[in-house]
Amino acid sequence: MKIGLFFGSFNPVHVGHLIIANHVLNETDITKVWFIVSPQNPFKSSTTLLNEYDRLHLLKRATEQDNRIRVLDIEFNLPKPSYTATTLVHLEEKYPGNEFVIIMGSDSFQNLHKWNNAEMIIKNYPVCIYLRPGFEVINSINARVTILKAPFLEISATQIRSAIKSGKSIRYLVPDVVMDEIESSGYYKK
Repeated sequence: MKIGLFFGSFNPVHVGHLIIANHVLNETDITKVWFIVSPQNPFKSSTTLLNEYDRLHLLKRATEQDNRIRVLDIEFNLPKPSYTATTLVHLEEKYPGNEFVIIMGSDSFQNLHKWNNAEMIIKNYPVCIYLRPGFEVINSINARVTILKAPFLEISATQIRSAIKSGKSIRYLVPDVVMDEIESSGYYKK
């Protein structure tokens, strides 16, 4: 099976993430998308991160009606910070016989060469890149890439967290079930 791996903090998951996953499933030969929740991204501060189990729960709620999508907590039991190369080795061991493709934005692709064990990732895994404005895809690292012109929405988790702290509505930025969970649990208000 060809599986797209969508790594991220998902702090919180929003409709932009889901639109990208749906677009990848509709426009490529990838048959499943697995969201990999990162407890701690080595490139991001953990001070604004909601607890990883709460982020995992929100993502599961957001995707529970779509059997093409799976949410994994595989990085929760791996050393922190989370390195994609380490996770890929564990996925290969746990789910042999699958072909894994990394899904990322063109902004992240610009930094792929800086990742831990980047050479191994580039050599062994194709990359499905969705374009982000202002971030041209320059493949100077000779990665196997597919470039998608996914629908673009200017939505960010940072913007959503800020709106929550300011008491503003996040309706239509996140799925309704996620909005309800955030409101009932008081997430991101502090």
